[in-house]
Amino acid sequence: MISRYIQRRLDLELNGSLSYIIIITPSKLTLISVGSSPPFSLLLLLLSRSFVSISKPSSMADAMEPLLPRKPSVSTSGTAAAASRRPLFQGMDFLGLKKRGQGLRSWIRVDAATGNSQIIEVDKFTMMRRCDLPARDLRLLDPLFVYPSTILGREKAIVVNLEQIRCIITADEVLLLNSLDSYVLQYVVELQRRIAAHSSDASAASPDYLPFEFRALEVALDAACTFLDAQAAELEIEAYPLLDELTSKISTLNLERVRRLKSRLVALTRRVQKVRDEIEQLMDDDGDMAEMYLTEKKRRMESSFYGEQSLNGYGSTGGALSVSAPVSPVSSPPESRRLEKTFSLSRSRHESMKSSDTNTENIEELEMLLEAYFVVIDSTLNKLTSLKEYIDDTEDFINIQLDNVRNQLIQFELLLTTATFVVAIFGVVAGIFGMNFEVPLFQKPTAFQWVLIITGICGVIIFCSFLWFFRYKRLMPL
Repeated sequence: MISRYIQRRLDLELNGSLSYIIIITPSKLTLISVGSSPPFSLLLLLLSRSFVSISKPSSMADAMEPLLPRKPSVSTSGTAAAASRRPLFQGMDFLGLKKRGQGLRSWIRVDAATGNSQIIEVDKFTMMRRCDLPARDLRLLDPLFVYPSTILGREKAIVVNLEQIRCIITADEVLLLNSLDSYVLQYVVELQRRIAAHSSDASAASPDYLPFEFRALEVALDAACTFLDAQAAELEIEAYPLLDELTSKISTLNLERVRRLKSRLVALTRRVQKVRDEIEQLMDDDGDMAEMYLTEKKRRMESSFYGEQSLNGYGSTGGALSVSAPVSPVSSPPESRRLEKTFSLSRSRHESMKSSDTNTENIEELEMLLEAYFVVIDSTLNKLTSLKEYIDDTEDFINIQLDNVRNQLIQFELLLTTATFVVAIFGVVAGIFGMNFEVPLFQKPTAFQWVLIITGICGVIIFCSFLWFFRYKRLMPL
């Protein structure tokens, strides 16, 4: 609306050579004429708008007075007038301008120690601070977006997006997006069962012992592989009878059913291939697998924290100083500082060697776990590949059949063309003898019979000559 008034002002300036000052306030738009009085048409135009006022100042000071800030007034009439004034953005819902994606989201939390599950409502930023994850990782779990299967190892969590299972695995809990899908509920039940089974023999020295994050990841992989294998088996059961029916009877309905089946097969193969590639990528990268060992990193951080506290306590006791008092480097003897430095260096070397050995063992455990499910998902992919090859073979067989029928039609058309050529000879003879002129041969009573016999013999000879030529050129299997 303001742009329209400015355009009108420019038109008036060009036509009437007037000078105006436009003052825009939250409540009204003021047009001040500096030159001569405005014309009658402009007056009618501005009077039609209730929030536009026209004034012609007597001096430049009066013209600049509306541009200066208003003085505060303490009168009640001024307060009432300001209250009755229309707000700037009346009718606009500022609550609707909240940023999207910051609302509360329902999560299923499974505790690592007890296996108890509860439903919590947490917003996105709280979840980012709780699991120390960037926003792009949580975007992978958003059900509003469609992302391929992904397994990401972070500092304090593992982000899992495998088909229906979208969860965050930490060393102490599993946070799963609350859903009514049966596979999600089966995941929670199976995870609780495995936690209860491992609580009896929770000794780390057991050969079958796995950390909590590996158990949760194993259940997610098991659920995803089972889901994909079930879909592949269902597709196989539907595909093979349909393809056999298509080979026996080629119809538009069967071709349309096979087309839909092939589209589903391609989509399922792409999903299975993505899961297989993700597992293979994890198996090929030792750094990603080491990053996923959350329990070991948590234990290492706690041991280093307690070690630093004990070292600080040892230094304060050996120097006969208080723990809370600051230690001056001048007052502490150089022998004690050298001893403390040597002890810290040897302890850090010992812990680094021990952690490297543990990481190697844990990487092997995780690699064996991933390899087991890699075999399962690879078997599912082989099923789908075999089914696709069977569909391709069926399509080739159908194409061969159609080509054979097409060749037979071409051969039949060639025979008809040859027969038409032979019959056309009779038409030529009839046209010659049908001319309107006298021929002595017409006077003989047996002339017509001889003409028919000779023409028929010539037609048969020509037709047999064509058949022999077709056979010689292998154009027809005669």
